[in-house]
Amino acid sequence: MRSGLMPMLQLAALIYSLLPARTQYDSCKSLVNTDDAGPSWEFYACQPRPMPMKQFLKVTVKPAGVTCGDPPERFCALGNPYMCFSECDASNPDLAHPPHLMFDQENNGPVTYWQSVTWRKYPEPLLANITLSWYKSIQLTENIVITFEAGRPTTMILEKSLNYGRTWQPYQYYAEDCMEAFRMEAKNVRDLSPVTALQIICTEDYSKWVGFENEKNLHFEVKERFAIFAGSFLQNMEALYKRMDINKSLRDFFTLTDLRIRLIKPATGGTFVQRKYLSKYFYAISNVEVVGRCKCNMHANSCYFKEGNLMCECDHNTTGQDCGKCKKNYKAKSWRPGSYSPYPMGTANSCVAASSAYGIIQKSKAVIPPLAAVSQKPQKTPGLVPTAQQEFKKASEKVKKPSQLQPRSNIGTRRNIEDCECYGHSNRCSYIDYLKIVTCVSCKHNTRGQHCQHCRLGYYRNASAELDDENVCLVCNCNQHGSRHDRCNELGHCVCKEGATGSKCDDCKPGYRWRQGCFPNICDNELLLCQNGGTCHQNQRCLCPKGFTGILCEGGRCDPQDEDCNAASSSSLGPAAFLLSALALLLTAPCCS
Repeated sequence: MRSGLMPMLQLAALIYSLLPARTQYDSCKSLVNTDDAGPSWEFYACQPRPMPMKQFLKVTVKPAGVTCGDPPERFCALGNPYMCFSECDASNPDLAHPPHLMFDQENNGPVTYWQSVTWRKYPEPLLANITLSWYKSIQLTENIVITFEAGRPTTMILEKSLNYGRTWQPYQYYAEDCMEAFRMEAKNVRDLSPVTALQIICTEDYSKWVGFENEKNLHFEVKERFAIFAGSFLQNMEALYKRMDINKSLRDFFTLTDLRIRLIKPATGGTFVQRKYLSKYFYAISNVEVVGRCKCNMHANSCYFKEGNLMCECDHNTTGQDCGKCKKNYKAKSWRPGSYSPYPMGTANSCVAASSAYGIIQKSKAVIPPLAAVSQKPQKTPGLVPTAQQEFKKASEKVKKPSQLQPRSNIGTRRNIEDCECYGHSNRCSYIDYLKIVTCVSCKHNTRGQHCQHCRLGYYRNASAELDDENVCLVCNCNQHGSRHDRCNELGHCVCKEGATGSKCDDCKPGYRWRQGCFPNICDNELLLCQNGGTCHQNQRCLCPKGFTGILCEGGRCDPQDEDCNAASSSSLGPAAFLLSALALLLTAPCCS
C-alpha cells in the first residue's frame, strides 16, 4: 500500500504545479515536492473570498407598526405635497412594502422597497430601527451602501454589534447639522490619519438636501479607511495587513455580527417641517449592500450555509463556526489565528496533534529552602480560586506520604489523573517530600502555578473560559512601541507610555502622532498653528512659504535669494521657538523604544 501511495502523491504534486498561481490568501495549503522528502503539504494563512452578504441575513424592523400598510395609507411626494398618488396596503401584495424588499433581486424590473409610515404623529419623532443579523462574524471588504427612495434621512446613526446584538456601538453618525444633532464636529474620512483611522465620526456628506432625483445612496466608507494605510488606490495592501496583524482593534473595527440602521429624522427637503403636509415625510429603502467575507481567523478559504447559519470550512486542524479552536487530539499547543505575515502567503499557525492524554506522577525531592522562608504548615497559594483550593485539599489528603502513591504498575489509571489536578494543562506532577504536596510540572497553554491555575506573565485570564479550557490565558499583545512592558492587568489592559492610549497602547491621545510610538505633534489644527501662511504637514512639520523659517514658520522674513537668510532667521528665534526647535530635534532623532 505504501509503495502505491508515493506515485499518487507525485501525481498530485504535478497537478498542483499546473494549476494557476495562488492569489492573496485564497488557498490554505499546497502540495510541494522536494528531492529530499518527496511530496508534502505546505500550509498558508487563508480566508474566504468576499461576497454579497445580504443573501444570508435576517432583517428585523422595530418598533412594531413602523412599516406602512396597516392601516392602508396614502403618501405624497416630498417635492410636491399635492402629488399623493402612492398607496401602501399590507393586505395587497402589489401595494405592500415589507422589509425583505430591501434585499430582493429586482433584475431590471420595477424598484421595490421597504417603506415606513408617514410622520402623521409629528412632533413626536419618527423613529425606526432596522437590524441585519448574520449569526456569524463577518469582515467588511467594501463600502456599505444604503439606497433611499424618498430622500436620504436628515438624521441617522449606523451601529454594529460584535456579540450577536447583546451590545451595540456606533459606526458612524449622519446629520444635516452634526453639531446640532449630536454635538459633534462634522468630518469625513479624508480628515482621518493612521492614528485616528478608527475614530467614530459624524458626516454631513449624505444628509444635506440636493433634490429628490439626485444622490439616493448613503455610504459607510470601508475602502476609504483601508486607504489610510494602503494608499489611495489600495496599492500597498501589505502595509494594511501588517497593521491588522498587530492591531486587534483594527481587525475588530471591520468585523461585526449585526448591523443596525437607526433612522431618527426623515428627509425634509431642506426646509422646516410643514405640519399641513405630514404625508410627504417618511423613510423608503430599496437596497442595502453589504459585501464582506466570513471571518474564519485565517483558517479557511470557503464558507457554507447550513441550517440557516454560515459556517467556515475549517482547515489547519481547526474547528468551530469561526475556526476558533483546535480539533480534538490537535491541542498540543494553544490555538492561534493565522497571520497575514509574511506577505503574501501568511503563516497558518496550524493546530498540532497532541501527545498521549495521560501522564505519570513522578517522585522527586525538592531543594529545601531556608527555614525562614517556610512556615510550619503549607500555606494556600495566594489568589487560588475556590475550586482549585478544594482540589488542592483533596490532593494533599490523598498524598500524605510517598508510600501512598500508586505502584508503578498502576501509573496512568484514573485515580492518578485525579491526584494530579492540573486542569488539563499538564499531565505530569511531582510529589515534594518536604512540603507534602503534589505540584504540576511543565504547565502548558501559558499557565503556571501549583495547579496550572494562574496565567504566565504577559498573559491574562479569559473571563469567558473555564479554568480547564486551553484558551483560559490570552496573550496581552501589548504594542511594543506604545506600552511600558508586555504585561497587562486582569482585563487585558496594558500600561501605556506617555501619549499612548488604548487597551493595547496601539493608539495615540489627541495632540500626539504615531511614529513607532506616540510623539507630540509639532503642529495641528488647534494648538500649535503654523504661522505666516505655513501649512501643517502630517502634524510633524510646517511647510513654510518662501522667506520664512522656523519650526512654526515664525522666523522673520528676509530676502530668499540671500544665502544667509536661513541663518539670520534662525538666530532671531525667541525662547518659545527655541524650545520647539529642540523638540523637533528630539522627534527626528532615531527612535529606540
